[in-house]
Amino acid sequence: MLRPDDPQVVARGQAIYAAHCAACHGARLEGQANWHERDASGRLPAPPHDASGHTWHHPDQVLFDITKYGVARAAKMPDYVTAMPKYEGVLADADIVAVLSFIKAQWPAAVRAQQDEVTRAAQRQ
Repeated sequence: MLRPDDPQVVARGQAIYAAHCAACHGARLEGQANWHERDASGRLPAPPHDASGHTWHHPDQVLFDITKYGVARAAKMPDYVTAMPKYEGVLADADIVAVLSFIKAQWPAAVRAQQDEVTRAAQRQ
């Protein structure tokens, strides 16, 4: 699904990421401080999307679903509260794939390989 080896898709994803994601997740994918600790409102700050975060622990389809439909729907937790918006109706599916492809293209080869295996395992289920 993701295309981190396609330079055109990655470049498009980088531009979309800068416009829609970097304000929270960081220009360098670094996320917000203390991203694993809930803030005063009970929400988790935006996690990093670089190799230090947990994005790569999820298969491609889950990442797509979180981005398009939001965490609550993707995780089947209707009461989950998050600051992460859903991008259904905001970004086309191809744009979501481009953003996620850009993110994945930034990971070290070993992390990409691990995430590829997570994706393959999810597809076998």
